[in-house]
Amino acid sequence: MPSLTSNSTSVNHSELTRLSRGATIGIIGGGQLGQMMALSARYMGFHTVVLDPTEECPAAGACDEQIVADYDDKEAIAAIAKRSDVLTYEFENVDADALDSVSDCVRIPQGTELLRVTQNRIAEKTFINNHGGMTAQWAEVTSADSLREAVQEIGLPAVLKTAEGGYDGHGQKVLRNDDDVEEAIKLWSTSDDGTGFPQSILEKMIGFAYEASILVSGNGLQFVTFPVVKNHHVHNILHTTVAPAFGAEPSDVDRLVEQRAQQMALDLAAGFNLAGTLALELFVMDNGEVLVNELAPRPHNSGHYTIEACDYDQFDLHIRGIAGWDMPQPQLLSPAVMINVLGQHLDQVMEYSAQHAHWHVHDYGKAVSKFNRKMGHVTVLGYDTDTLLREFEETGIWQ
Repeated sequence: MPSLTSNSTSVNHSELTRLSRGATIGIIGGGQLGQMMALSARYMGFHTVVLDPTEECPAAGACDEQIVADYDDKEAIAAIAKRSDVLTYEFENVDADALDSVSDCVRIPQGTELLRVTQNRIAEKTFINNHGGMTAQWAEVTSADSLREAVQEIGLPAVLKTAEGGYDGHGQKVLRNDDDVEEAIKLWSTSDDGTGFPQSILEKMIGFAYEASILVSGNGLQFVTFPVVKNHHVHNILHTTVAPAFGAEPSDVDRLVEQRAQQMALDLAAGFNLAGTLALELFVMDNGEVLVNELAPRPHNSGHYTIEACDYDQFDLHIRGIAGWDMPQPQLLSPAVMINVLGQHLDQVMEYSAQHAHWHVHDYGKAVSKFNRKMGHVTVLGYDTDTLLREFEETGIWQ
């Protein structure tokens, strides 16, 4: 198993503003990530209030109070700010301007620069590249003509992505030939001459060995990393995560990947003065080169294994970070496999899990189950992760 070394620096404790027991953390977003943040906060002695437009959202049962309102409702943002000692968020699509408008009455440890950078792919790629991180070759696209120019520069195949919005494959189109380029122009342009093109990027499609991710957590001054994990996606939705990404006897290339991913994560965390948890989604090449695909400014689906497999999970360190508490180096106590439970899997998973005590089942408690909607996850611990993956396949649930 790869070592979990930390490159974190010493902390000047006088520079940290710490929350004390009984303080209130406001969480914007009441989905499963907000739910798990609230549970970690409760164990640490904090109160939580969640803002979410859906009554009885997953976080509602875990928090002290819910404000039912849209995420861009500035009056609601002001209300949660008044009730809170610090504000955090569980997803990227939060109105940064609304958060800035309340920054004089509540601390926002993550800040809004992190939010703005990760809300825009151009800003995100630029930030990564400016802080020593490697990405696939990319170019900004703002019109039909600039798309054609980008294709000439980058080549095909490539992926066209809107600069803002989009998740789980939405807001993206694969371009394999000139016909795809012209079709994209027709689909994405809002005017006949192609000038009404949404701000986008064209990214070179690369032949990576596998997809991976790494989590880094900080308190603004001190940063620690979780292990690199291997991810597998189906229809652009995360399907499984294997932790760690490498076996008990990692190769020289594996160790190089771990070192590169760790250093990039720590460099980006320092660039953001990170408070809380940040996820780096990665492409790993055959030669050990590591490219950053995307950043997520909060705990991440691929980090759910940490709840059972680590001494501190990603939500614990997110809360410790925004609370200004010292950051422990998390330890992987056991290899693990995590598999997502989508709407079409939920009933079978709940029935099957009653007879499989080694399954750690997490039902997010969402009121409506939909096809391809994330409804929960299952984590299984064990050193033979290939066997654990095969066990999931043999159930027939995830066909």
